[in-house]
Amino acid sequence: MSQINKLKILNDPIYGFITIPNTLIYDLIQHPYFQRLRRISQMGMSYLVYPGAHHTRFHHALGCMYIMQKAVQTLKFKGVEISEEEENALYVAILLHDIGHGPFSHALENSVLEGVHHEELSLLFMEQLNAEFGGKLSLAIQVFKGEYHRKFMLQLISSQLDMDRMDYLKRDSFYTGVNEGNVNSERLIQMLNVQDDVLVMEEKGIYSIEKFLMARRLMYWQAYLHKTSVVAELTLTKILKRAKELAIKGEILFGSPFLLFFLNNKIELNQIDKTTLDKFSNLDDYDVLGAIKQWQYHDDFVLSSLSKMIINRNLLKIELSEDKIDKIKYLDLKEKYAKQYEISDKEVEYFVFKGKIKNEAYSKSSEPIRILKKDRTIETVVEASDQMHLKALSKTVTKYFICYPKVID
Repeated sequence: MSQINKLKILNDPIYGFITIPNTLIYDLIQHPYFQRLRRISQMGMSYLVYPGAHHTRFHHALGCMYIMQKAVQTLKFKGVEISEEEENALYVAILLHDIGHGPFSHALENSVLEGVHHEELSLLFMEQLNAEFGGKLSLAIQVFKGEYHRKFMLQLISSQLDMDRMDYLKRDSFYTGVNEGNVNSERLIQMLNVQDDVLVMEEKGIYSIEKFLMARRLMYWQAYLHKTSVVAELTLTKILKRAKELAIKGEILFGSPFLLFFLNNKIELNQIDKTTLDKFSNLDDYDVLGAIKQWQYHDDFVLSSLSKMIINRNLLKIELSEDKIDKIKYLDLKEKYAKQYEISDKEVEYFVFKGKIKNEAYSKSSEPIRILKKDRTIETVVEASDQMHLKALSKTVTKYFICYPKVID
């Protein structure tokens, strides 16, 4: 019987050809846990704003691995010692960093999986895979948890200038057509270095970092926090919350057995065993959208109305403001809608609600981006930059919103 060639080359619209570096990576990619990411959208409901935004987390994970390969090559060329085992651990950790994402991840976390975050699920998946692969992922897990002594390895996976951000900004920019998010990841990678086991960027790369941070800010306000994307994701969260509320009351709902399992049960992190993890690994975008298509015809007014909004893209109206939402306006809208549709005060909160969104392109409180100067001293990017706007980028911008049905506008 002929052996499978596991050193495959994949074609990617962003980078060209991506090479699978070894058989372990190939086997991880082929695993059902990872293949599920083909059915998980990278940008959730953003396709309702940008029709091209149908790329998946599978795309993104492979892109991150490609950038990590380039980063490792650059660092080795500059004399940073990275063993074969460490190199492999970096590839595994970045490949699996998002494996815990569910369908429409943030909406799911805020409704069906209350209090269980995708990072925690990613770790559970990695530990399960480690058991299946005979401990070959142990170092990757150590790096992912921040327990490995070489700090720069974690920074390559999770920091303010990591491979994850470099890929998703470039990829999301490409698929949405929002050109402002297109970052020069090749230039950024060429400027990477390691000093005292900490990841640094060479001084001549500072303008590329400024462009990267500016691109991140623009992508957040133009794509990720676009008001239509925000209201669509909030509506989806409300649908799943209502479905869970009805399921727990004993209502019969249409859905795949995997979705119904999570709707009918309150799952906490310490209750997730292999059986629950396998059930979660069978949940994808199709389960959620398939159920919502049917829920349009459910007898419950709240569930059917919200489901129709998502399926037909006839969403709630959303108003953004720099000031807090006027309480009297909010209460008036609630009262008006409750009267019009003869629903309770509790039910009207599914249709009229307020909140806030915030974004900071660069966080001063998180671990800083470090600049290696020509005299080998290190400064933070804010200290090293001569641009005033970089200081402005580190300020948190908060916007307040109110959502309500267009019929009471």
